[in-house]
Amino acid sequence: MLDRNEAQNRAAAAEIQSSGARVLPVAVDVRDRAAIHAAIQRVQDELGPVDILVNNAGIFPRQPFLDMTPEQWDEMQDVNVKSIFHTTQAVLPQMIARKSGKIVNISSVTFHLGTGKMAHYVASKGGVIGLTRALSRELGEHNIHVNCVTPGAIRTESEKHFVSADDEQDFLAHQSIKRRLEPLDIARACLFLCCELSDAMTGQSLNVDGGWYMH
Repeated sequence: MLDRNEAQNRAAAAEIQSSGARVLPVAVDVRDRAAIHAAIQRVQDELGPVDILVNNAGIFPRQPFLDMTPEQWDEMQDVNVKSIFHTTQAVLPQMIARKSGKIVNISSVTFHLGTGKMAHYVASKGGVIGLTRALSRELGEHNIHVNCVTPGAIRTESEKHFVSADDEQDFLAHQSIKRRLEPLDIARACLFLCCELSDAMTGQSLNVDGGWYMH
């Protein structure tokens, strides 16, 4: 588990450990390539080879396009896209050597919708889908599966800072399933893409949005 929020990371690790699983929480800024490679090496040393990588790091500020600074644009790309470049390069050598691996990248339904006042975010999530497709072509010969999940409006702890009651009603109005989606809904999709049930899938974007966008 790699996350820059050490307290939340440790709490999540403790919950996982209570079920009897082994877990290693590591606080890492996903923009720091050296720290990521060091963390992956520590995982290999303490837990063994990495079989599954889920790239779930992301930031989500809303902002009109003309108000964006180059620094804000770059930070969005660094966290949401370039972090995947760092983590995937860190785990690929061992996956290629073993001819096995599952990589799941988290994009967003906003790429399909073209949501306004989020140009830097939507662009970054489009980059995630493009990278997923390119890597699936390149890594298929090594039996490495690379897929993507595009979540819809997920009820998270952080959304209280930017989601209003009117926003919530708007989400439900667009969804076919009339309930707020939870992080567990995304976790289950990731579990499917990480197990043998999805062994015939690679390069795909699995949309989990309660039936908002259909393609």
